[in-house]
Amino acid sequence: MEHVAIDLGGRESQICIRNGEGGIVSEARVPTAGLAQTLDRPKSRVVMETCAEAFAVADLALGYGHEVRVVPASLVRSLGVGARRTKTDRRDAQVLSDVSCRVDLPSVHVPSQWSREAKSLCGMRDVLVSSKTCLVNSVRGYLRQKLKRFPGGTAATLGARVRKRYEEIGEAVPPYLERQLEVIAQLHAAAKAATSEVGAWAEKNPVCVRLMTVPGVATITATRFVAAIDRLDRFTDAHQLESYLGLTPGEDSSSDRRRITSITKAGPSAVRWVLVQAAWAAMRTRPDDPMCRWALNIARRRGGRIATIALARKLAGILFAMWRDGTTYQPRRGASTLPERQ
Repeated sequence: MEHVAIDLGGRESQICIRNGEGGIVSEARVPTAGLAQTLDRPKSRVVMETCAEAFAVADLALGYGHEVRVVPASLVRSLGVGARRTKTDRRDAQVLSDVSCRVDLPSVHVPSQWSREAKSLCGMRDVLVSSKTCLVNSVRGYLRQKLKRFPGGTAATLGARVRKRYEEIGEAVPPYLERQLEVIAQLHAAAKAATSEVGAWAEKNPVCVRLMTVPGVATITATRFVAAIDRLDRFTDAHQLESYLGLTPGEDSSSDRRRITSITKAGPSAVRWVLVQAAWAAMRTRPDDPMCRWALNIARRRGGRIATIALARKLAGILFAMWRDGTTYQPRRGASTLPERQ
């Protein structure tokens, strides 16, 4: 079997092909958009480093029946890429193909097309929301320094409230402030449309529909979770999934010293963040639910922050079990033990 290493670039990519004995068969620099011609060959092992183009090229290689290895960017330096402070596209491709001939390189999970589209959809929505929040904070900060108080409300009514306040005091809204108010209104409409689009995606996915029966879990959380996990058979049990999401405690031990740290925060931060938000929402809106009673019992002993993280970890396990078993949420199974009411 031949080993095809590709050092991907936005416009051009470097190819290094070795035979089974490790000898270089050919090297070339080809347009990234034209990699299909290179991959139209007998079954080989195709190796590349993670980057923006990697998964699209991996799909293309899988379509031609190749074995695909998308090597984590954190690993390639230990393989010899950039050794002795010498790094070129040609040398990188040579190193990857050489290592592939000697060992079976580990590969990151190549997500499905649905997973990638869902992640992009949620990520672009997050950019709109964060941009709107940044501008709203900018406007509020400007008005505070000018000692101009105005009635509270939502971002949707911010422009109207600010303009009304300026009208009441007989002043014109400064042009630079008016520009920001107009952009806030546009971003609010765009973020609302993006949220509705995420909801439509979730409603079309039967797994998301089942997961949304859990208290606190709505369209964003369900879509983020399903998109990040993609294939449930990647995980042997719920504990492995919770570790992947960075919701399990870390450890810093040496010799006779044993120290348990806070959660590792490994894995996709966006999924961890929405699970924490779902835990807050569940405890606030469904305090009598068994799993929320379990978390509130922890809060009385350890504090609200620890209880929220604990509930986020439990939510990940519950979502895993529901997806695995094809069931909807069953409250009586939401906690292993029910705390006594006080």
